[in-house]
Amino acid sequence: MPSSIAPAPLFEVSHLTKRYGDTTVVDDLSFQIAPGECLGVIGPNGAGKTTTIRMCLGQSAPDGGSITALGLRMPQDALAIKAQLGVVSQMDTLDPDFTCAENLLVYGRYFGMKDATIRARIPTLLEFASLTSKAQAKPGELSGGMKRRLSLARALVNDPKLLMLDEPTTGLDPQARHLMWERLQLLLQQGKSILLTTHFMDEAERLCSRLLVLDHGKKIAEGKPRDLIAQHLEPDVVEVYGNGALTLVDSPLKDLASRVEVSGETVFFYTQDAKPLLQALSAQPLLRTLHRPANLEDLFLKLTGRQIREDA
Repeated sequence: MPSSIAPAPLFEVSHLTKRYGDTTVVDDLSFQIAPGECLGVIGPNGAGKTTTIRMCLGQSAPDGGSITALGLRMPQDALAIKAQLGVVSQMDTLDPDFTCAENLLVYGRYFGMKDATIRARIPTLLEFASLTSKAQAKPGELSGGMKRRLSLARALVNDPKLLMLDEPTTGLDPQARHLMWERLQLLLQQGKSILLTTHFMDEAERLCSRLLVLDHGKKIAEGKPRDLIAQHLEPDVVEVYGNGALTLVDSPLKDLASRVEVSGETVFFYTQDAKPLLQALSAQPLLRTLHRPANLEDLFLKLTGRQIREDA
């Protein structure tokens, strides 16, 4: 009879806290990452996502709490942990003076790998990144998507068990994002674990087996994407826009929805059953409507608000 005991976490954060002056940017945060799992961390600007990543990498010391990775403790065993991690940061950290192949070679040396071992891995890594034809090109000759894929290939040079990706597809066009997603899905199929921060809700829903929602440094929700949507939201959303849409907020139509929100010139009706609302709206042909199921973006906006925040 197969065992039902869950495997030990590959990575575990317990009661993590970080302060800058009087501001607490990470507040009593706890989470785990299981082997082969992609944990997504989402939240508005200033929610504490990047600070959390920095502490997980030993780049910033926590003011409280503990981090355990691969059976070791951060920051005491930082070097041993980093030897088994792969990192793709928000900023491009490729060396512009080296070719793609040389970037991989030099990075592998940081882990104490022998040149022969690294050189043997380079063709496979470049093929994985769809950059075989660019082996002798320098980063300045690459598109944004190519650079991100090279950064991902570089993060794999030491064959890490866990990848930490901080907004890896920011600034990419849709085609480049989709190619990046395909590569990340391949890594998950190979049994790699991923900690992913992102502002793209479709990316989070596509890649992540679990989500952690942060706001003001606190964990405000955690779970599988579809479970969180079902737990926090009505199943149907009707978006109404066009001349006169905003007048609907105080009209009898609001009683046909569980919740009504406004963003710009669009009115969002959240409802358990959209049929009565859609029927009533059909009598107003000047208005345009979009009926869709609730999604992760709706969850994000409900939990963290629609107000735009400046970068923290």
